[in-house]
Amino acid sequence: MKKFYNTLFLNNRFFYILGGIATLFVVGFFAPIFFEISKVLLFMLVVLVFIDIILLYQTKKAIQVHRNLPERLSNGDENKISLTIKNKYPFIAHLSLIEELPYQFQKRDFIFHQILPKKDEKTIHYNLTPKERGIYIFGHINIYANSALKLATKKYIIGEEKEIKCYPSFLRLKEFDIKNFNSASSYGSKKSRRIGHSLEFEQIKEYVSGDDIRTLNWKATAKRNQLMVNQYMEEKSQSVYAIIDKGRAMQMTFDGLSLLDYAVNATLAISNVILRKQDKAGMLSFATKLEDWVVAERRSSQMSLISEALHNITTNFDEPDFSTLYAVVKRKITHRSLLILFTNFETIDGLQRQLPYLRALAKNHLVLVVFFKNTELDSLIDNEATNIQGVYDSIIAEKFMYEKKRIVNELKKYGIQSVLTKPQDLTGASINSYLDLKSRGLF
Repeated sequence: MKKFYNTLFLNNRFFYILGGIATLFVVGFFAPIFFEISKVLLFMLVVLVFIDIILLYQTKKAIQVHRNLPERLSNGDENKISLTIKNKYPFIAHLSLIEELPYQFQKRDFIFHQILPKKDEKTIHYNLTPKERGIYIFGHINIYANSALKLATKKYIIGEEKEIKCYPSFLRLKEFDIKNFNSASSYGSKKSRRIGHSLEFEQIKEYVSGDDIRTLNWKATAKRNQLMVNQYMEEKSQSVYAIIDKGRAMQMTFDGLSLLDYAVNATLAISNVILRKQDKAGMLSFATKLEDWVVAERRSSQMSLISEALHNITTNFDEPDFSTLYAVVKRKITHRSLLILFTNFETIDGLQRQLPYLRALAKNHLVLVVFFKNTELDSLIDNEATNIQGVYDSIIAEKFMYEKKRIVNELKKYGIQSVLTKPQDLTGASINSYLDLKSRGLF
């Protein structure tokens, strides 16, 4: 905290006392004794104010504060922040601290009232829960210091502006990782599925009984005058891509977070699990074109690449173009992969417009469509209607819920996997679906 400056002003208590003395002066016109008393009181007030000012200014930089911020914020999670306050005054300090929080929190009265003994230090802890990704700027710390007299107040303005990036929910990665491995036994024995031969060549070796004759290398056989076969490395890790729809339907908000941010948080968590399961994690986003492409790999820097790409995802509320998604995926993802598509369909008609492209994707890949329940409709359905408007609202809500179930059945009819989940349960539901598909050997 480099900047440090202060100002002085008189406290409310001073003006209250001054008002009382002024009243006594008025009364003194009718009773002279009160006039004399008021003069004495006024003199004492002036003396006490000077004493209070001397007390507040006798020690330079008497109040010191250090703000402890994390390197980055986790979107949708409680982020712990602390203020360490040090009192160098030789008396008990009465303090009021006002934090200048980033504008995204819309809090202008974030105040802490503290009584700090002389030459003492104290740490204040508080939590902030951001609801959107981006840059958060913390401003100055304003401190109002008073002595026990509370006639004058010294204002300290400490610190400089501090920028912090807010990333997708990385604080919950460990939580979901623990749940993942603790629940792994619930699937029973895993099926070991052999994909066959990958395109990655390992070596040429002599033929022995039991080798696949389809791998005979005739050129090497002719040179060595004995049967030689190509040996390939068995493919164990599979590619998994998280695909995020950035269209206008993903801008609906639940509990302060948009569906897009729920999908972003889920993508980060499931990518971590995918890499832990020895698969290749990748991602991309799309609206009118494909963006934020991260090729599925298992390199050590993969989580950093995915996290940075997710942090930069923005949208301009366009209608998503599934035809572009299909064309680019067909050209760029040549191996059979698991495609986890985070999108949202509200009606069966909305699905039918995009279904041809989903079916085309499902011909070469295993497609898992993840979309959302509208949890606000639950309250309309559960509440007992007391008037005609309530009946209409309940019927319409049930119709929308029925549409979601029809969408699930329609996708199932064409062999497309689907998950219908509450936004708050998205991350857990996505991870469980991935583990279930993997245990069944579907990809």
